[in-house]
Amino acid sequence: MTAAEVIERYISFFTKRGHVQIVNSSLVPENDPTTLFTSSGMQPLVPYLLGEEHPAGKRLVNVQNSFRAQDIDEIGDNRHTTFFRMLGNWSLGDYFKKEQIPWFWEFLTKELQLPKERLYVTVFEGGEGVSKDEEATQIWTDIFTAEGLDPKERIFSYGVEKNWWSRSGVPKNMPVGEPGGPDSEVFFEFDIPHDPAFGQKCHVNCDCGKYLEIGNSVFMQFKKTETGFEDLPQRNVDFGGGLERLIAAQEDTPDVFLSNLFRPIIQAISDITGKEYEKNAREMRIVTDHFLGAIFIISNGVYPSNKEQGYILRRLIRRGLDNFYQLGGQTVEPIIESIVSQYKDTDPVLVEKYEQIKGVIEEERQSYENTLKNAKEYLAKRYELPQGKEVGSDLKGLTDISSEDAFKLYTSYGLSPTQIKSLGFSFNDQEFAEKMKQHAALSRAGADKKFKGGLADHSEKTIHGHTATHLLHAALRDMFGKTLQQRGSNITPERVRFDFNFERKLTTEELSKIEKVVNEKIKEALPVFYKVLPLEEGRKVGAIGLFGEKYEEQVKVYFVGGSEKDLKSAYSKEFCGGPHVTNTSEIGSFKILKEEGLGKGIRRIYSVVE
Repeated sequence: MTAAEVIERYISFFTKRGHVQIVNSSLVPENDPTTLFTSSGMQPLVPYLLGEEHPAGKRLVNVQNSFRAQDIDEIGDNRHTTFFRMLGNWSLGDYFKKEQIPWFWEFLTKELQLPKERLYVTVFEGGEGVSKDEEATQIWTDIFTAEGLDPKERIFSYGVEKNWWSRSGVPKNMPVGEPGGPDSEVFFEFDIPHDPAFGQKCHVNCDCGKYLEIGNSVFMQFKKTETGFEDLPQRNVDFGGGLERLIAAQEDTPDVFLSNLFRPIIQAISDITGKEYEKNAREMRIVTDHFLGAIFIISNGVYPSNKEQGYILRRLIRRGLDNFYQLGGQTVEPIIESIVSQYKDTDPVLVEKYEQIKGVIEEERQSYENTLKNAKEYLAKRYELPQGKEVGSDLKGLTDISSEDAFKLYTSYGLSPTQIKSLGFSFNDQEFAEKMKQHAALSRAGADKKFKGGLADHSEKTIHGHTATHLLHAALRDMFGKTLQQRGSNITPERVRFDFNFERKLTTEELSKIEKVVNEKIKEALPVFYKVLPLEEGRKVGAIGLFGEKYEEQVKVYFVGGSEKDLKSAYSKEFCGGPHVTNTSEIGSFKILKEEGLGKGIRRIYSVVE
């Protein structure tokens, strides 16, 4: 089956069971300071898992574009990808285990026609004050027994490291207020031998590749507290199934890069470089994955930079180029064309933004060449290379550099250890690793300080900052026109960060005027309220949203000012999930700290509420 066919069958299966299809949220999350990218289907749904009413109801289904930045350096095996699409269905306080588990089994065995004897499951064995999931175990026992399969050979129990799910991982890593719960995973067995490099004996959670996880039903019923866990107001089901892995299982292909989804892209790389996949699998997988992730990130309005999402995008493009050049490739346009062609049926936005995507990647390629040139010049001066001797050529006797210089190349030029070595230099890996460890510790400390308080919508200060962004957005549009649009925001208890499209630096006078307008609206004590409206009605009253975002047919619109009888008179009208203050006077005061450019006509304002 193609990706479009699997998606259609999945959505149809659950809509027939009372689910409403919701839109694919932006790959760059809005108002969530805990992560750079949307990494799961549940991420945009946290307020509703915690008990807020969703406009579309209690049963939801969708396919969510997702990206996990922490996996970049791990890419190269036969099953991991940074960008993936997650099929998801949710019960928000409606059905639970006895419906979810049989439904997923039916989808796998009837809709995808996966062989029953190739499927295995795991359940939660208990831990961290939460008891073993006996209910899920019994449901699976009944299913396997009815299928004529021995449950003892099919059901396996694991602790919090394997069968517990939250956005933050295991319970000890969860911030107070974070939802989570035990899960039950389904694995597909490939007819390949166990790789003893991953242990003497194989098991369903082994990393050797013989078993592939294809779906995870999370029974999200707990919330982290200072003393442990307490029950959420409602019991939820949060299911996620990787589309790429389901296709690989359906085709009985242990290597996801040889499935019908990725094979044409791999073939394009092979044609361009004249290299065989079998002998260059790792490099071709990295090129495929990294350019695929880069293309989707660019389509969400991100440009390469040295900060946050832009930095991840830069790493993807440059690491992809490194491996492409290693294969002997030169122009990447055929790869971009191949990826867009493969995804055009499910993600037509890639066709619409093709020229933009191509242009961003080409500009970053040129920038990378300049970076390499500057790094080579730095090394040539630092180590007094002979006149005419080019870094990266034959450097026998001149290849050793200090770990300090290697680390400078990493921090100042953005070159990874692999890239540094490709220039013809070697260094003490252990010393470099120690410097990286120290650097990571400092980064984590900064992040902990920056994001203390956990989720954005669990802090009073963050809620104040969230409402302040609506006032800021309105003030900017009043001053510079309605073509100015929000391109993202990031809000913590410590500061408010707001991104918008604009072609130049704002003057000190302009920033002062904007700050004054926002504070005037705060002093006016404007009411803040929301209404759930049909999308078109929301637009008719003047509501605006995040640039490029897709919205449901029923939307929540927050109004600042005006009244429920006169919505159009509100000062600010935005599609937004909340939460917000009930009156602008609660915000206190608003102060702009600085304004900066992010490149390509995108500006950023940092501010605080006090």
